[in-house]
Amino acid sequence: MVQARGIMLKENVKTIGHMIRLYTNKNTTLNGTDYPEANNTSDSLAQTVMYLPENFTYSPFLPCPEKLPYMRGLIDVNMSEISLDEIQEMFSKDLDIEPGGHWKPKDGEPRWKVAILIPFRNRHEHLPIFFRHVIPMLQKQRLEFAFYVVEQTGVQPFNRAMLFNIGFKEAMKDGDWDCIIFHDVDHLPENDRNYYGCGEMPRHFAAKLDKYMYILPYNEFFGGVSGLTVEQFKKINGFPNAFWGWGGEDDDLWNRVHYGGYNVTRPEGELGKYKSIPHHHRGEVQFLGRYKLLRYSRERQYIDGLNNLVYTPTILAMRLYTNITVNLVPELAPVEDY
Repeated sequence: MVQARGIMLKENVKTIGHMIRLYTNKNTTLNGTDYPEANNTSDSLAQTVMYLPENFTYSPFLPCPEKLPYMRGLIDVNMSEISLDEIQEMFSKDLDIEPGGHWKPKDGEPRWKVAILIPFRNRHEHLPIFFRHVIPMLQKQRLEFAFYVVEQTGVQPFNRAMLFNIGFKEAMKDGDWDCIIFHDVDHLPENDRNYYGCGEMPRHFAAKLDKYMYILPYNEFFGGVSGLTVEQFKKINGFPNAFWGWGGEDDDLWNRVHYGGYNVTRPEGELGKYKSIPHHHRGEVQFLGRYKLLRYSRERQYIDGLNNLVYTPTILAMRLYTNITVNLVPELAPVEDY
């Protein structure tokens, strides 16, 4: 039965990928992953660089190495519910965590200064689980980081992409970040060697999701958790703002990345595995107009994104994150005809 479900899933996601390619009219691009060509589901790849031994010492005046001994691999994913107050109390003993969840290592220079942006609405049970899981992982990786929860109010369908654009603009006012992680609140990494730094190319971290039976749905899949440098994100004009409801915005981002001259990389082997926290409620409505917008990705890229967004946020610094609240309506991102 499990094998049959896997076959059905593969066929379904192939259909999704085919539809997206059909509507976007894109040329075939080079494989931008850490996997060999046409073998994105391989689990047999060995690590090409060894992780540093326990007794290794590194200079506190140089950037921290990417493969530290604290990064042991598989993480126990604890999805049991806990309150935000309990989580804040848990981390209150860590005096190095400043308001907004801002943390940086003291035993070396962080290789990357990372802003983690979390689009949010009605997922209050997920947020403390997320912090309990992700904060220790990022500390092991010796990254400087802070969290920005971008919360949508109002009655409009959820606009994940616009929330990310707003979060980016506000984070850049707040700190000297050089790497931006776009992170769904219900995605928990299963391996602390999935390094949350950026690189020369945009990164798709969540390559293998348990809800897809750890199979990459289609080659252009860019959902869940992704990362770009500040320079890369500005160059592609951020996310599109026109996707109201579920689906399509990540595929549009994939298009923008490639139109901008980049490829997408992914973690190798088991590193890109994630578990999804179960939902207590129905998800957001699907955006039925996504395929039409995807077809015109190239034409829309530089008229809809970071450059046409006007908004008025309410900002509150919390113990573990900065909360950015905004009432989203289409009028916040007007688009001229193209």
